Amino acid sequence: MTIRVLLADDQALVRGALAALLTLESDLEVVGQVGRGDEVVAACRACTPPPDVVLMDVEMPGMDGLAATAELRRAMPAVKVLIVTTFGRPGFLKRAMSSGAAGFVVKDTPADELAAAVRRVAAGLRVVDPALAADSLVLGDSPLTPREAEVLQAAADGATVAVIAGRVHLSEGTVRNHLSAVMGKTGAGTRAEAVRVAIANGWIVAT
Repeated sequence: MTIRVLLADDQALVRGALAALLTLESDLEVVGQVGRGDEVVAACRACTPPPDVVLMDVEMPGMDGLAATAELRRAMPAVKVLIVTTFGRPGFLKRAMSSGAAGFVVKDTPADELAAAVRRVAAGLRVVDPALAADSLVLGDSPLTPREAEVLQAAADGATVAVIAGRVHLSEGTVRNHLSAVMGKTGAGTRAEAVRVAIANGWIVAT
């Protein structure tokens, strides 16, 4: 039985390399490619039949891969998601699993192991990079509440408080309170430093 795979990555060279590797496997077929997170659901719906597995990057324009995973799982729960990312950050792993991903591996995974991961995910099993899983246990859960993470994500590009407030539909005072709490929890002296700490730990995604 052929496993149908869709690739979601904003780097065309990476998509091409993944497609070339996977098509060497007789039981894997690449049926689509997209470069934006907000195109994933539409691309899956355009495939007939739908893909069995989506290989999803984390950092993409339009919508990050973790949010795209959650959206795809709501829209097409039969389609499995395997996160394949350059950045093996523990926080990404926890968020990916919470979003409904069935697996999480890094892009330097050997080709045969990646193909095996696709097969396992298609079969309904979970696949997690063991080193990343260990790091995730050591790090523990993110100290940020979902709302704090949302506000910090909205602030990641250096936007003003007024702009951030518009993005997250909160008052400017509430945004300042959330940013102050975030700085306290991350031990950061500035908002930019808090953003760097959160990105490094995978609590938010780089923009």
